[in-house]
Amino acid sequence: MTLAKKITGLGAVALLSLGLAACGDTEEKNDSTSTDSNASSVGESLDYKITGIDPGAGIMEATERAITDYELDEWDLVSGSSAAMTASLKKAYDAEKPIVITGWTPHWKFTEYDLKYLEDPKGSYGGEEEIHTIGRTGLQEDMPEAHQVLSNFNWSEDDMGEVMIAIKDGEKPEVAAQAWVDANPEKVAAWTDGIEKVDGDKIKLAYVAWDSEIASTNVMSIVLTDLGYDVTMLQVEAGPMWTAIADGSADASLAGWLPLTHATYAEKFDGKYEDLGTSMTGVKIGLVVPAYMDITSIEDLKE
Repeated sequence: MTLAKKITGLGAVALLSLGLAACGDTEEKNDSTSTDSNASSVGESLDYKITGIDPGAGIMEATERAITDYELDEWDLVSGSSAAMTASLKKAYDAEKPIVITGWTPHWKFTEYDLKYLEDPKGSYGGEEEIHTIGRTGLQEDMPEAHQVLSNFNWSEDDMGEVMIAIKDGEKPEVAAQAWVDANPEKVAAWTDGIEKVDGDKIKLAYVAWDSEIASTNVMSIVLTDLGYDVTMLQVEAGPMWTAIADGSADASLAGWLPLTHATYAEKFDGKYEDLGTSMTGVKIGLVVPAYMDITSIEDLKE
């Protein structure tokens, strides 16, 4: 099964009602029949489609691996964007229709909706992830002040959530980030303490269009601007982001998801970037469904 076969463009998704078989002459037979029928109903109701994000994202590669690991031969992974995925989720959730999406935390959707990760007994998505800050080689020598701030940067899921939710509610990213910076001077001081200001030095931050990375990159842009930097933010997909750091066309990124999500890029560009440290631990990726759906594991998607 190839990636080209399993990842398709955004298309119409047929959403039919879910049904469970409820007959059988023994409890064991009834349980088995219900499980098989439930898997079939979920697949048929979704036209065997998993709603994904941009095709270059590591979570898409992990989902392709899950499709293979769990022998979900009938299922396709639909590529799109983070915004398109959350729009599809909202439409399905508001109508209490089934949907399976590629999901990650931290993300505001878990605050907005009652969602759950599908269990992953085969470990296709790995364990807990971390968000790392990465920089181009030579950054410390060229911009020691920025290098130190970026190395010091870390915050909590709640911190990030405040910015993400404000943006989701209609605030411009830079306005939401500025509000968080203004409300958390002690946290910002922990990143910038003892660091001298610069005079208009240019720095470019690359990031992917995930809500989490939009939040962190806008916050860091404000912090670096306050230190005297002329900051440019470059929004790209995951592959070009890592490429930009490796070839020096961008200076740093706060969007490195490791050890699994961006493992392919980290290995490809090994030695061509510097890992500046972990900004958040305990993050996660996987397949996510509304809590009202009567499935608990990726295995439940297999007929």
